[in-house]
Amino acid sequence: MDLTSYLEFSREVQEARQSGQAIVALESTIISHGMPYPQNVQMAREVEDIIREKGAVPATIAILNGKIKIGLSDEELEYLGQAKDVIKASRRDLPYILASKKDGATTVAATMICAELAGIAVFVTGGIGGVHRGAETTMDISADLEELSMTNVAVVCAGAKSILDIGLTMEYLETKGVPVLGFGTAKLPAFYTRSSEFDVNYKVDTPEETAGVLKAKWEIGLNGGVVIANPIPEEHAMDEAEITAMIENALKEAEEQHIKGKDSTPFLLGKVKELTEGKSLTANIALVKHNAEVGAEIAVHYAAQTQQQTV
Repeated sequence: MDLTSYLEFSREVQEARQSGQAIVALESTIISHGMPYPQNVQMAREVEDIIREKGAVPATIAILNGKIKIGLSDEELEYLGQAKDVIKASRRDLPYILASKKDGATTVAATMICAELAGIAVFVTGGIGGVHRGAETTMDISADLEELSMTNVAVVCAGAKSILDIGLTMEYLETKGVPVLGFGTAKLPAFYTRSSEFDVNYKVDTPEETAGVLKAKWEIGLNGGVVIANPIPEEHAMDEAEITAMIENALKEAEEQHIKGKDSTPFLLGKVKELTEGKSLTANIALVKHNAEVGAEIAVHYAAQTQQQTV
């Protein structure tokens, strides 16, 4: 399969591939659709720097002019942060965006696909999508979950967003055979809060231990991703009762305005930001940075463990 007409690597990422250095994938929807300008671009640059400081190379992924870019320049990050017509790209959108040479910002699902095509095993984001509340009648289930069931990329996140039905999300992942690891925790984090009422499958305490799980899963041919749930730092965590009440208000407003599908998450996050007077945005940025630290360390250990085997 010749992918050269679709994939384009930045020089930094290409050099890392040639030298065997650890690489960490990053999504671009969080830049174009998830945060306001200029905080979005500033956050993206700071997250990339954190990954470099930890000894790995960042690869922010997006589609520009019909090419899957693995690693973006400063100018490209700036463009994504301000452009108004960038398509939010999930699995179903990739063929159209590529063929029509349009621009797309990759969701968790699309970033996983592109990362696997580029040979990148570890991906850092804020939170994964999941089963939406009321999905028993709406069938609104994020494509992220199906992607986790079949694409060999580990996703480091702060758990499932608390606007979702977390219990049903865990059930779905269990059915699809996706391991959910808690990094330093036995409880699944809920994005803005450090825990939820749901247990993870296994607690892991070090990047080395986590990398070993990834290596074992893929070496024995178990296809699919792994969720590595890393709680938001304590100093940035929000009060569970307070954030739950705000989310309930936001969900009610979304229902009244008939907002559904891929428009629902940006709407709900926007409402939560408004109701928390910006505190949720600060928490969102803090958890992404923390995930970048942990994800880079896992990627470094995974690269070392898999390279040892080939020597």
